Amino acid sequence: MSHSEDHDRTMSPLTTTTSRLGRMGRRTTLTAIAVTLGSAVLAGCATNAPQDTWKPAGENAQKIQNLQWPVFLTAGVVGVIVMAAIGIIVLRFRDKGQPIPEQTHGKAWLEYMFIAIPAVILAAIAIPTVGLVMALNSTDDTECIINVTGQQWWWEYDYEVSADGTICGFAPSAVEASPIITSGQVVIPANTKVLLRGTSRDVIHSYWIPRLNGKRDMVPGRVHFLRLESDTPGIYAGQCTEFCGLSHANMRMETVVLESGDFQKWLDNELEPYSAPAAGTLAAEGEATFVAQCSRCHQVNGLLDPNKGTLVVSYPDQFVYSGASPNLTNLMGRNTFAGASWDLLTPECRADVWDATPEEFGAKYLAGVTPECLNEIDLREWLRNAPAKKPMYADPTMLDETDGKTRGMPYLGLSEDQIDQLIAYLLERK
Repeated sequence: MSHSEDHDRTMSPLTTTTSRLGRMGRRTTLTAIAVTLGSAVLAGCATNAPQDTWKPAGENAQKIQNLQWPVFLTAGVVGVIVMAAIGIIVLRFRDKGQPIPEQTHGKAWLEYMFIAIPAVILAAIAIPTVGLVMALNSTDDTECIINVTGQQWWWEYDYEVSADGTICGFAPSAVEASPIITSGQVVIPANTKVLLRGTSRDVIHSYWIPRLNGKRDMVPGRVHFLRLESDTPGIYAGQCTEFCGLSHANMRMETVVLESGDFQKWLDNELEPYSAPAAGTLAAEGEATFVAQCSRCHQVNGLLDPNKGTLVVSYPDQFVYSGASPNLTNLMGRNTFAGASWDLLTPECRADVWDATPEEFGAKYLAGVTPECLNEIDLREWLRNAPAKKPMYADPTMLDETDGKTRGMPYLGLSEDQIDQLIAYLLERK
């Protein structure tokens, strides 16, 4: 009989079981440590993350960055110390078949120290955090007001006209200023502190552009304020961060920052009078299809009914639970559609805009979506069957709870010819 077998025979069943559990515990601990470290390494390999909080592009985001660096550094040091202590304890005091140690009540001074140290660390973090929160909530210095409204599952932007007839301090070049309503992308001038006044039409949503500022909940029946500012032209992506229904993950938004000259061009373009497509073209057929199939919910400013010659006005409150649908006046000037869930640009053209230098960005963005750059695959899928592409109801019978109104775009049953017509018409909306 070997020495190990003799040792196992002399050990009590409880000691043997404890020894086996100890070995299993060590393996589980080492596996957990390996998985954690591996995940951290892989997470650090991510590049070109459009919602990277570590790359601030505005004053408010920079203030958050200045605080989160020491906080994360402190948390990292504490984490290393704790993991090292756990590792030493697991290895040094691992079960070797010894009897269970005598149970004691510990040392009071050690327990007090373990309470005092975290309390001091938390206090050191809390004081500047409270000060930063108060600073971020200050909106006295804003120069431009834009109303933002969340609904399932997209964001609407309403640019107010100031008493002096300007929008964000810019006067239109050719026409009188009037409110601009758009969706998916909010366009702001660089080096301008913009005040977003936000609310919601249905459930609680949360607005977050990580590179420009922190999060702000948008609650029905209340108005919340958020300040945005950036001195670097470009597109900054965001995401709704409050679960708001089946397509919560598809509720995104983008902030477009333009130099003053480019913002003036964008403003003038938004206020240009409606231009009907040439008669006899596919786009003209698309205009008629739009009036017949889409205008109940979607507004195109200045659109006239080709048969009646009257102004076409949408009334989404009769069909959509939130009471609103995206304004499509200049859809092809936005780069995205369906709550910024999908790009209107092909991957190659999108990269050309997103990766443009600050000096080149304005011209490339203002070029809009051309037929050569149109992401026709996603747009066609959306027009064929929107609910299949962006889920809206887990159970179709839930329509009874909203009096038959949909929470998003319904299935329209369009033919391929009608889709061709609509795409040709929408391509002229920029």
